[in-house]
Amino acid sequence: MKYEKIDQRLFVKNRARFCEKLPSNSLAIFNSNDIMPTNADGTMPFKQNSDLFYLSGIDQEESILLLFPECSNAQHREVLFVKETNEHIAVWEGAKLNKAQSFEISGIKTVYWLDQFESVLEGLIDDVESIYLNSNKHTRANVEVETRDARFAKWIRHAYPDHNYECGAFMMHDLRAVKDVGEIALIQKACNLTESAFRKILKTIKPGVMEYEIEADIVHEFIRNRSRGFAYAPIIASGRSACVLHYTDNNAVCKSGDVILMDFAAEYANYASDLTRCVPVSGKFSPRQKDVYNAVLRVMKAATKMLVPGTLLSEYQEKVGSLMEQELLGLGLLTQSDIESQSADRPAYKKYFMHGTSHFLGLDVHDVGSFSRPLEAGMVFTCEPGIYIPEENLGIRLENDILVTENGPVDLMANIPIEADDIESLMRNQ
Repeated sequence: MKYEKIDQRLFVKNRARFCEKLPSNSLAIFNSNDIMPTNADGTMPFKQNSDLFYLSGIDQEESILLLFPECSNAQHREVLFVKETNEHIAVWEGAKLNKAQSFEISGIKTVYWLDQFESVLEGLIDDVESIYLNSNKHTRANVEVETRDARFAKWIRHAYPDHNYECGAFMMHDLRAVKDVGEIALIQKACNLTESAFRKILKTIKPGVMEYEIEADIVHEFIRNRSRGFAYAPIIASGRSACVLHYTDNNAVCKSGDVILMDFAAEYANYASDLTRCVPVSGKFSPRQKDVYNAVLRVMKAATKMLVPGTLLSEYQEKVGSLMEQELLGLGLLTQSDIESQSADRPAYKKYFMHGTSHFLGLDVHDVGSFSRPLEAGMVFTCEPGIYIPEENLGIRLENDILVTENGPVDLMANIPIEADDIESLMRNQ
């Protein structure tokens, strides 16, 4: 892996927190993700299962983690299974993790080769009542490909049909929502890499540049600083394309007078950051562009202040909507009549600000966590209001990553320029 070694104490603590939640007389099993095929003999880049990584730090395919905290044999309370290197693998791919390396990363003392999994499981399974299986439970997930976890669930239910099977995902959601200080440091590292790339591309942006040229400069900065690359598909959207929320073509020319919306961020050690900035292609906003920009920025600043312990995200979104409503009135995009005739399920502001303001951030960009759970210290959220005006070829979204603390919100991207005047000054002085 490109990233620097992570202190194994993070994963030791994460497992301890999970095992405290695991009901008595239960065993939990976590599988790595698959390496996904493309065509012929091609494969997609490997991305580890977030839950397995959270609990072990193992960033390798064909790995299994078994947790059985009440096992009478202390050696089998935490067991890691990894793929054994053979001569073919060593020549064609390079050696996989050995047992000593696996312990060094994870802090798990008992490490077996993957082909020993079934025999080890058979020796343990009669001593448990419930088996907790992992799965990808997410409100935004649309999974059509059968995952390794899904295949495993079919196999174990057939092999051991008399056991009680439970879903472990919701315990993981509960745990992962609140970040350890070690995780926060990794997210901050990703944010710092994102800052570096943003400052670099201000030198690139000018009339005539292609969106993909900006994208290329960004990913170069990420990879040269130990990131695998983008935390998600980057949006480099100039002019009217900025009104397409998930525009990823990044294939248009940036024209004089347009504003370019850039939603991109680095990952680091599997942890994500998430940034959006809008800059004038010519280096200076028009008066109207600046008015819209500053309206979004005012909403963002006010929304950020609400990300404190005890806040309910449903109430937060309503308050942000009210703030946006007033800004849209001031911009002449809404009228008082629009407000008075709006319906409860379709507020008038949604015409110009149609997405949510915040989402969980962590090992996944849209990280796991319950939106009905009051905010707690240690949670990390994006804050990303926007105004989209297709008829003006203008879309403005601003986004930073916010850590919830007992002493108020901490902006992990506070060093990344965001004031319109600062953006113009930086572009002018490049």
